[in-house]
Amino acid sequence: MTATRTETTVAGPLADDEPLGASRGERLTALAQQHGALVALLALSAVASVGFDSFLTGDNLENMAVSSAFLAVVALGMTFVIVTGGIDLSVGSLFALGGVLAAWGSQYGTLVALALPLAVCGLIGLVNGLLIARARLAPFIVTLAAMLLARGVLLAVTDEGSTTYLVDESAFFARLGQEKLLGVGLPVWITALLFVAGAVVLRRTRFGQYVYAVGGNEDAAALMGAPVARTKVAVYTLSGLCAGFAGALNAAWLVSGVTILGSGMELEAIAAVVIGGTLLSGGFGFISGSLVGVLLLKVIQNVINQIGSLDSAYQQVVSGGFLALVVVAQTWLGRRRRMV
Repeated sequence: MTATRTETTVAGPLADDEPLGASRGERLTALAQQHGALVALLALSAVASVGFDSFLTGDNLENMAVSSAFLAVVALGMTFVIVTGGIDLSVGSLFALGGVLAAWGSQYGTLVALALPLAVCGLIGLVNGLLIARARLAPFIVTLAAMLLARGVLLAVTDEGSTTYLVDESAFFARLGQEKLLGVGLPVWITALLFVAGAVVLRRTRFGQYVYAVGGNEDAAALMGAPVARTKVAVYTLSGLCAGFAGALNAAWLVSGVTILGSGMELEAIAAVVIGGTLLSGGFGFISGSLVGVLLLKVIQNVINQIGSLDSAYQQVVSGGFLALVVVAQTWLGRRRRMV
């Protein structure tokens, strides 16, 4: 009976993958976990569109979309990590480091501007994965050390933050962040393509099944023949690559490598992933849900800015309170799902 239940968790992370014999209560619970954040996003957007005339304007929507793109790319990599039951606290520093390296490398061409942050941040993610999977160190400690390491490298590259590298606005690299397609910024299109690819990988490939299996029950996954260590190394490497690429894309948008960015981004990414329905305990999650989680956080921030009379600190208060509410709801739904 236990083995059968493990297979259900691994092979059926989404509502439309539930086995035919699943009860109505189990299907409804799975739907609530998958689409609860989307319902909240639509409801909040509807209220904001009625309460604020400028909410649905093209400029406001585009600003929200572009500013969401960078966090969304980071959250994409974080989704894979959390589905395996891990955590990555280094992504905020890797995001900032990736932006600085991309801005510095842009003087040597677009290829260097993109390859350098991907190589450095991907390497740090690879080391994280090896220490966690092979040396069996705690993800929290390993990625916390990587966060400090990346921030230290950033300070060394920028002379303690006193040097800001600029991107030539006429360079092709800058166009990746500045150009628009059909009235929408290129970062948004690039992010959309990455999420489509991520969803296909997680749901339709053998690697994606390994990710769910490792998060659902690591010992059972090993008995089933899943390459547990390689899967963990792969997801942390992917997380580093996503953070580095997001930083590079942000540098192209800002046409500079800003050293103070990325502080607290790891917490935002974790919050977005969890709000989107991915369980912190692993084995259950959605790529689409993480995107919805990012958008919901950005809409909350935008609504607070629209109010005008509220301090920006309220964004953190509301986001933190909402995250706590979601975690409680997820815990309750998870217990209910096991009972039905």
